[in-house]
Formats: sequence, structure tokens, C-alpha cells
Amino acid sequence: MQQDILVAAALLLSVVVLVPTVFFAIECLAGSIGRQSTPPRQNGRRPQVAVLVPAHNEELQIIGTLQSIQSQMRDGDRLVVVADNCNDLTASLAREAGADVIVRFDPLRRGKGYALDAGVRYLGLLPPDVVVIVDADCWLEPGALDNLALMAAATNGPVQSRYLMFAPPDASINLAVSEFAFLLKNRIRLLGLAKLGLPAQLTGSGMAFPWAVLRDAALANGDLVEDMKLGLDLARIGHAPLFCDAAAVSSRFPYSKKGLETQASRWNAGRLALAAHLFSALLDVNTLRNRAYLALVVDALIPPLTLLAALLLLSLFPAVFLATSGIAIAPLAISIISILAFDIALSVAWWRHGRRALPMHAMADIPGYIFKKLRLYPRHVIEAGGATWIRTDRTRIH
Repeated sequence: MQQDILVAAALLLSVVVLVPTVFFAIECLAGSIGRQSTPPRQNGRRPQVAVLVPAHNEELQIIGTLQSIQSQMRDGDRLVVVADNCNDLTASLAREAGADVIVRFDPLRRGKGYALDAGVRYLGLLPPDVVVIVDADCWLEPGALDNLALMAAATNGPVQSRYLMFAPPDASINLAVSEFAFLLKNRIRLLGLAKLGLPAQLTGSGMAFPWAVLRDAALANGDLVEDMKLGLDLARIGHAPLFCDAAAVSSRFPYSKKGLETQASRWNAGRLALAAHLFSALLDVNTLRNRAYLALVVDALIPPLTLLAALLLLSLFPAVFLATSGIAIAPLAISIISILAFDIALSVAWWRHGRRALPMHAMADIPGYIFKKLRLYPRHVIEAGGATWIRTDRTRIH
């Protein structure tokens, strides 16, 4: 009896890990194999754009961000900064740079979602055609604003740019593995979804929305992954976001280990808090009828890269024990399939897209990266229900 229970538990664990691994592998392979799709040529007038920049204590970054946006604006476009619960010079610097500034103080309702809600209500006094949301620590690559606005207008739906993060040139820590992991999540997998004819997750910055789609969206919340939640909510009601690889938005990782851990903690705590809602969505028959929403729910439930790798190893140990004891071979067979799929997908994605971000000599840092990430997950679980919007520490280490 105990043996049967052990086999059933090992089999269940291996299958539970297999499912997200297969979806992960499909996305990575689809995003890495074949020619890169080129966006259709957009004809006609570029719509009027309002660029909305939510900012919380970003005096070190805000000027560079606004300059990169202003260099791509056209006559009739607007630039609005929401200085949310700031106690630095963010608001005054943004005003001096020529932006419209909304100053918001509410210590009980903190978060990017509340800042966006305030900005959208302000824009509602004179609605634009398209709203583009750019975080206050990012910059737009050439042509990004035009590509986002044109695609949002042509599809009449939300659009997510290629939003990537890069290591600062004088960072005090090695960020090669982090840069590749971000590339994998925010570009390679989204490319894969697009090639499969599926929508994209909203990843935080460089998001474009037709005004009619954004004006009624439920933005006022303190979720730490408010962007992913917004994309899921819009997909559920028929406005699934699409990926625009031609529009690039960039940012930099923090300079310090402390800043990097704060950033990772915020993201992972937010995703863990969202997980329960996503699992319940899978049990809803309406989810199964909505192909775009279902695809995004399944994608959002794929664990972060390091956690998925740890789960693969966790499922392997009991499977090896059962196989070597002559009790059962099925759990081991399933675990091997999962590990092979994971390794092949990662290898192909790295070869196709990631060799610059993660050069061969940096591979030795991968075990340490995984260990540090896994060490932080218990804290992320504890913080999942109560973390708040905290500015990432981007102070240079001298």
C-alpha cells in the first residue's frame, strides 16, 4: 500500500512538472527556430499619442527617460508623469523637462496601478487616440513610439513592446545570467507565442493601448505584477495584448546586489500572489472557451526559470529511487523527457538569441545564480500577500 502511494505521488509530481516544462519548451523553440517575423507595414496617419509615465522616487532616472520619449513625440502628442508618493525631486524635474505632472499622495493606496489610474483619469479630460505607458527608469529605442502607436491603432488592441533589461557598464555584480533570463522571459517566449498566433503577456514598460480599451480598465490596485494582471484581465474580456518586437524599450538592472534582490523579490512575490487566482481560472469553463485568455493563463503559471529547474530536479530524485529499486519506471521516464525538453529549449534559445547576453565564459555563474534565487523564494512566499511598490535601488557603488 505504501509502495503504491509512493509511486502515485512520484508519478503525479513528474506529470505536474512536465506540463509547464512542455509549454516552456514550445515557447522557447517557437521563438528561436525559423525566421524572425517582420511587422506589417503600417499605412495611414500615426494616431495622437499620450505617453504616461508612472514614477515613484525616480529623480536619478526621470530626465533621461523623458528625453528619450520627447525625441519621438509629434505635434499633438502629450507627456504625462504621475509622481506617486514621492519624497524626492521627481515632480519638479519632470515639470522642468516639459511634462505635465500629476502629484499624488496616498500612503494607504500605493502602487503603480493607482498611479496609472490617476493618469488615465487625467487623460480622460482630453482623450488621446493611444496611450503608451513607459516606466520612469526606461528609455525608448529609435522608432518605438511610432511602431507601438501604429500597431495599437491597426489592431484596436493592447500592444507590448520588446522590453529588455541590460547590465550597467560599471555594475558591481555579474549580471550576465540575469540578463539572459530576462531576455528569455520578455522576448524569446513572447516571440514564440506570437509565432504560434497567440497573445503576449504585458511585461511592464512600453505598453500601448487604444483609448477605448484603457479607459474602462480596472487599474486602481496595489498588485506588484499589475501589468501581467492587466493583460490577463483584458484578454478575458476580448482584448488580448499582442507582441511588437519592432518596438524596443530598454532599462538597466540595479548596480548593487541589494537592488537586484529587491527587484527580484517584488516580481516573484507578485507572481506568487497571482498564482492562486490563475489556478482557479483554469477551473472556469469560460477560460477554456477563450483561447487567448487560456494561453496567457497557462503561460503565467509557468514557474520562473530557476524555480522550474529546481522542480525538475525535485521530481527526478524520487523517480530515480523508484527505478533503481525496481518498483516503477514511469516517473523516471517522464522526468527524463521533461529535463531533455528543458535543456534542448534553453540550448536552442541561448544559441539563437542569448550568446551576447550570456557568453560561454559566464556559464560558470549559473549554479551560483540558481542557488541565490532559490534561497530567496521562501521570503518571496511570505511577502506575497503584503509587499508594496518600492523604488529599486539603482545607486551606483563607488
